[in-house]
Amino acid sequence: MNEKTLEEKIARINALYHKSQAEGLTEEEKAEQAALRREYVANVRANLRGQLNNITIQQEDGSLVNLGEKYGRK
Repeated sequence: MNEKTLEEKIARINALYHKSQAEGLTEEEKAEQAALRREYVANVRANLRGQLNNITIQQEDGSLVNLGEKYGRK
């Protein structure tokens, strides 16, 4: 089975939303929409966590602190 790209998933989420507003969804389509939304939110959270874990700040004394090592990845 071919895995959809993120763009394809977003397009499908939008198509299902528009259909739900226009005519309603079947139970199968509602389940698909919920699953796609869960996947999308999980993807956004993972990307955000990855970005936050890679933030490094420079202290006044010049030392560098990697916030991901200090606070994340636990």
